[in-house]
Amino acid sequence: MPLRLLFLLTCLLCMGAAQAREQTLKVAGMQVTAWTPDQPVPGKLPVLIFSHGLHGCDVQSRSLTEAFAAAGYIVFAPNHRDASCNGGTTPWFEGTEMMFLHPEQWTEATYRNRGDDVRRLIAGLYDDERFRDRADWSRLGLVGHSLGGYTALGLAGAWPGWKLPGVKAVLALAPYSHPYTVQQTLAGLYVPVMYECGQNDFPITPVVAQPQGSYEQSPQPKYYVEFANAGHLAWTNSDATDRRAILAYSLAFLNHYVKGAPADAALTHPLVGVAQLRYASELGNSDQPATVENTAAGGSR
Repeated sequence: MPLRLLFLLTCLLCMGAAQAREQTLKVAGMQVTAWTPDQPVPGKLPVLIFSHGLHGCDVQSRSLTEAFAAAGYIVFAPNHRDASCNGGTTPWFEGTEMMFLHPEQWTEATYRNRGDDVRRLIAGLYDDERFRDRADWSRLGLVGHSLGGYTALGLAGAWPGWKLPGVKAVLALAPYSHPYTVQQTLAGLYVPVMYECGQNDFPITPVVAQPQGSYEQSPQPKYYVEFANAGHLAWTNSDATDRRAILAYSLAFLNHYVKGAPADAALTHPLVGVAQLRYASELGNSDQPATVENTAAGGSR
């Protein structure tokens, strides 16, 4: 494993109990959890908005949101109206707004309330005295898991009517991107995207990774990382998956495209635990999916 990647993973291990402060807020009538670096950081910090999955909640992926804050971001996660935990009142078994088996029937009206939540949240925070002098809204990234991935992609241009100006990048975690793929709207994405999927997430991963799937339909810069033996909930607190590689790729992507940091080697090299890595960006183009097994000498082993 290259020293730079080894160093990155070592740093992530050292986060252990992530060095972040968590607080629960009321913003624009919504419950929102915010994470900030535990220690003072000079200057304004880039902002990440996290959108949870269907019947999840703001703290469903605390191990990720804490780590993002420890890495120098302010992270905000709203409870959408379908939240079922941490104060969310929607029963987990309540029927969905539209059958997920019929993505061709989805329109810009489907779960639009989630996109509207993000807009209201940003508007409410923009002049909030608690964050006004700390948040750098010129460096804004969207992160979403499952239906939250659908939400983030829609706001980044997959639904033209949802387009949210000022976004720098989208991190889509096991995203429900089926409506965009079926209706071929992902060409409307206007920011870099990283898709992260699990090898064992059979309803989601094939749609993203297949020929003419979500990854291929997305414009450059784009990345696809598939984690070995990971299921749909690997990005949440309810799953025991080792998330070191997930954090390594997530931070490498966000740091480069949201913070504007130099590109880390992880963006083009598969780490142990990665079943597949693809990319097409200013860093190059992987015509063949790269895996730990087929990486040439000098790769991730």
